[in-house]
Amino acid sequence: MKNWLTYLMCLVSTTIVHASTDNIAPLAKVTASTSLNENFSPDKAVDGIIGVDGKGEWACEGVLTSWGDLRYPWIQFEWDKPQTISRIVLYDRPNTYDNIAGGKLIFSDGSTLYVNRIPRNGVGKEVTFPAKKVKWVRFQATDGYGKDLGFSEVEIFTDPSEAKDFVAMVDPFIETNRGRYFFFNPGSLPFAMASAAPHTRNRNQNGGGYNYNEEYILGFGQLHDWMISGLNIMPAIEGEPFGGGEQEWKSYFQHDEEIAQPGYHRLLLRKHNIWAEYTATERVNFYRFTYTQKQNAQIIFGLSRHLGSTTMTNATIEQEDPHHLSIQFSTVNRFWGGPKEVTIYAYVELDRPIQKFIAINENKPLPMANTYRGDTLNAAVIIPVEAGEAIHMKVALSYTSIENAKKNFEAEAKQKQFNEVRLRAREIWNEWLGKIEVKGGELKDRIKFYTDLWHVLLGRRSIVDVTGHYPDRTQGVRDGTFTDAQCIIRQVPKNPDGRLKYQMYNSDAFWLTQWNLNVLWGLAWPEVHDEMASSLMQYATNGYKIPRGPSGGGYSYIMTSSPGSNVIMSAVMKGILTKHSIDSAYVMVKRNAMPGGMLGDPQDVEFYIKNGYWPQNAGITVEAAFQDWGIAQFSKKLKKKKDELYFLKRSQGWKKLFDPETKFIFPKDKRGIFIHKDPLNGTGWVEANAYQAVWGLSHDLDELIKLMGGPDSFANKLQYAFEMSRASDFVYAYSSGYISYANQPGCSNAHVFTYAGKPWLTQYWVRQVKEQAYGGVTPDLGYGGHDEDQGQMGGVSALMAIGLFNILGNQSVDPYYEITSPIFDEIIIHLDQRYYEGKQFIIKVYNNSKDHPYIQQARLNGKEHEKFWISHNTFQKGGVLELWLGDKPNYQWGKK
Repeated sequence: MKNWLTYLMCLVSTTIVHASTDNIAPLAKVTASTSLNENFSPDKAVDGIIGVDGKGEWACEGVLTSWGDLRYPWIQFEWDKPQTISRIVLYDRPNTYDNIAGGKLIFSDGSTLYVNRIPRNGVGKEVTFPAKKVKWVRFQATDGYGKDLGFSEVEIFTDPSEAKDFVAMVDPFIETNRGRYFFFNPGSLPFAMASAAPHTRNRNQNGGGYNYNEEYILGFGQLHDWMISGLNIMPAIEGEPFGGGEQEWKSYFQHDEEIAQPGYHRLLLRKHNIWAEYTATERVNFYRFTYTQKQNAQIIFGLSRHLGSTTMTNATIEQEDPHHLSIQFSTVNRFWGGPKEVTIYAYVELDRPIQKFIAINENKPLPMANTYRGDTLNAAVIIPVEAGEAIHMKVALSYTSIENAKKNFEAEAKQKQFNEVRLRAREIWNEWLGKIEVKGGELKDRIKFYTDLWHVLLGRRSIVDVTGHYPDRTQGVRDGTFTDAQCIIRQVPKNPDGRLKYQMYNSDAFWLTQWNLNVLWGLAWPEVHDEMASSLMQYATNGYKIPRGPSGGGYSYIMTSSPGSNVIMSAVMKGILTKHSIDSAYVMVKRNAMPGGMLGDPQDVEFYIKNGYWPQNAGITVEAAFQDWGIAQFSKKLKKKKDELYFLKRSQGWKKLFDPETKFIFPKDKRGIFIHKDPLNGTGWVEANAYQAVWGLSHDLDELIKLMGGPDSFANKLQYAFEMSRASDFVYAYSSGYISYANQPGCSNAHVFTYAGKPWLTQYWVRQVKEQAYGGVTPDLGYGGHDEDQGQMGGVSALMAIGLFNILGNQSVDPYYEITSPIFDEIIIHLDQRYYEGKQFIIKVYNNSKDHPYIQQARLNGKEHEKFWISHNTFQKGGVLELWLGDKPNYQWGKK
């Protein structure tokens, strides 16, 4: 490990450092048929200088006969030890007269691969192949034009099977054809404010943001958050038009040159052959723009128009000195709701002095000035560069003020260099991802697992400055899902040592996270769960209500009921709420379930309390009943018997919607009349239907089983739904089909069989869903297609992979985890000893394979274990759970 870290440190001196896996060409001994001279020696092909004419190139001494014969050179890379590789990128010399047009790769294992149509302008030619374990690889040119043939660079990447750390296992491109604009954020730290990423398609959902299918970069946004986006930055050259927006300055790119991993992203903007790289600290985005030609560089600051899910307007940009800009702008027209206006502040440092500062508003150039303002404002700085020189830029962000953006810069970015920050970002991600280690299983499953964890730890971003200041927009008049919110700058409390006690977060709705994040975070990252619960409680302190999905420091009213209460109660029940008091948590979740809370409009809440069901909506009834059950458990924990009985009664009101004829529940109107009795009709449900959502009555399954005619009848109905969904990979659009793991209401369904006394069916269907709905590792497939929602589908996928779950969201008085069959041979969960007693909880799996989904036997800490569950208390002490799998069910195991 020490040697590997040394290698990483050596690489930071070059432009090209890491890949999703790593470029190991610099580790090789490089030899070649010949060199033009010492300035074009073979080692120049691995020096990280790419596409710069006459710099960092290997070139052979060409011989061209009068009748046209040309000397075709070779270059070879040899390592001290065999390496497993699967990707090579070739960069021809960037001049237009010396071009290796084609050749063949010769591997030490005896295999050969021909490469054709290598571009002559110094851009990349990617060659991928099944993994090969080789001692050396040689490229032999077989065709070319000109005389002194060679390469600007050759990059050789290890196969993921040889990944040296957890970061190298993550594939950020999975399902990028279908994600939302905030889905792809490789340059960010876990839950951080700074979250730069390129846009290739400028819309909110269905392949918005970075879309793998697109060919143009539209710019780099600095914020990719739930209903927050903005400050579009684009490197270009002087004269590039920028008044009309992204369609004027967009640049063609290809994936050949691209490297994306947690903490770092690199690509080549081919319009002007500019290398763009970025990484980040918590609150500062770091950029390196390397120009391959001598130019007057132009860095564009897009401060107007739509980006992601909001519109930028009311912008001001000021040049404070030759190296610094201060920026502020409003984000408005939020797509889903939230505060009608959220102001963003930025402080920018450029390492090269600004030669010219220009701006355009309403498509009209503005007179030269140090400060520009406008509602449709775009600006740019001009900076001369030599060929191969880079412009380093730091963008510090704040939700409160320019002054605090500067303080964020001072604390996190001043004097720090790009490579230093990028390397630290990799270390941080390895630390976070490494909290759960998996071994064995298929390579694609390990790639998917760590990509799942990346998503689980990526969304829901901090809005707190290093000073502790944050915007409170909980005060204001509600207008549908929006609020005319006033902004109050508040400060989070601090610990005695001066550190911030917790962060405040923007977040997509916590809707139904009881079946993913509320369980998973507590396993390996209990402080994350503690932080999120504390943030939600602070919102309630500021504005009375626990938010569903806070945006810009205020309420968004997105989705339904009070899912934030589940986050808080789950933390309380597991004993990991430490940053706020349990008594205050109880007060907040109780009042949130009453008229005036977040549960719903007061008249609807009153109707629900009186009649037991939500008018016109069975889906909200199921959600509210589960939350009421959770409050009853909370009351029981605190020995509040009266409240326990009150909320327990409320949690059983769903039975008024049960139809004994069809044995489903359906929505009723206020008169008590069923709206319809079609289990595939989504009317009166929330993004679901009866077939998908009735099983979500997690807290009262015994009663549901009884009403459906007993365990066999119940299981047969659920089995039919799964069989009908197999052909569609258990994925349907909103409210259609049977079982859908593309959206939250269906995320517990496979685990429900266990409660009908048939745990072997849970084991089987969990495996099927994991493989079909969540097994994809391509830009098209991986999370069900449309509702990953900042880690929720990734959370379900990860829990299925390690064989732990809880349909009750860990909200029972004594929380526990259901056991299913993991897809890995060993899982090591490193316990956070600030919260838990033990050091590790290990799951060992024997006789594991794709066709062995059934648990035959289990042992917990060396003793036979017949229960389908283990308690959270047992888990947090650490230990070893051993599972033996087989191809046929053991009908006796797990029925206790």
